[in-house]
Amino acid sequence: MTVTHGRPLAAEITDILVANCGLDADAAARAPAASLEELGMDSLALLELSAVVADRWQVRIPEQAGQLTIPAVADLVARRVDPPGHTENSVLISAPLPLVWEITNDVENWTELFTEYAVVEILHRDGHTVRFRLTMHPDENDVSWSWVSERTADPVSRQVRAHRVETGPFEYMRIHWRYTEEPDGTRMTWVQDFAMKPTAPLDNVGMTDRINANSAIQLAVIKDRVERIARQRADEAGAEPQRADGGRR
Repeated sequence: MTVTHGRPLAAEITDILVANCGLDADAAARAPAASLEELGMDSLALLELSAVVADRWQVRIPEQAGQLTIPAVADLVARRVDPPGHTENSVLISAPLPLVWEITNDVENWTELFTEYAVVEILHRDGHTVRFRLTMHPDENDVSWSWVSERTADPVSRQVRAHRVETGPFEYMRIHWRYTEEPDGTRMTWVQDFAMKPTAPLDNVGMTDRINANSAIQLAVIKDRVERIARQRADEAGAEPQRADGGRR
């Protein structure tokens, strides 16, 4: 469920049913888990509900709406009005894939890779799966956001699946990292799927915009830092002294 105009959407659906469809507000309050049919809404009432919802939110209510509860109708409308968030952002890094993989999956050193993280605490490791707590630098309100995430890296397919364990303002947050080789280097792609809680300060659209903007910043930072390390390693390899027979010491 989402919040529109400062009010819970279920309250707005209830108001529509009371004002346009003859719903007994007290009966609805006494039986919040009752279906619309159980609350006495007949086919004409459901047609009126469908018409008002379509006019207000451009959402079509299914014919079997009588079997839904008021919160379920609100959730249906919310999902159409504010669909789950989805973002995809990538960057081409002029460095070999093994190096990009190594650096970006070194979670313990993410404070040196990202500009937004102040502390990384590793909580548990199991093979290629790591659970960790991230704490951000204080925001403009001097709040340091912190949460626990878990990620599983697949070094064969060069993909990582991650999700927030402590979701905070999100109902859920899932992140898919992909790494692919290209002629000019390695493309790293972040795909994020999420939904915001009703109490969150941003809705799905607002968070989508924020993630897209922040991803562009962080990917540019990562590109610069990884490419700098790649150049340093190349220089060190080129400067390594050779034996008289031409071999490396």
